[in-house]
Amino acid sequence: MPGETNLAALLAELKPMLADEEHGFATIPMGAGWPQGLVPVATFAEAEGASVIALVSIMEGIGLDHEGGWAKITIGANSALSAVGLTAKIASALAETGISANIVAAYHHDHVFVPWARRDEAMAVLENLSKAQE
Repeated sequence: MPGETNLAALLAELKPMLADEEHGFATIPMGAGWPQGLVPVATFAEAEGASVIALVSIMEGIGLDHEGGWAKITIGANSALSAVGLTAKIASALAETGISANIVAAYHHDHVFVPWARRDEAMAVLENLSKAQE
């Protein structure tokens, strides 16, 4: 199913969903083997190595050095890859309250990683952003 491109429709249907578990970020150097037991949420190849996002519990369990403390919020709206402005609106709304937003675009949905300690506040910001469109 093709994704939505209309920004107003996307914001009205934002439907943010907070994951229950803490996430973290790590890097696996180029040429290093993939750690056994690693189940990534997302990966991206960078010059420094493979960036990995995964549950903190998994990374701790396999002894992978990581930066924890991140909550994953999935944006329920089915956005098209060509949609313009959605992630900018999300990042701006969170920035207005001093919440950092690390956004990962996937095929069907965008995912926002916010500080774990501010996850409930971030959810309220996103829910209010959506309600403002109704």
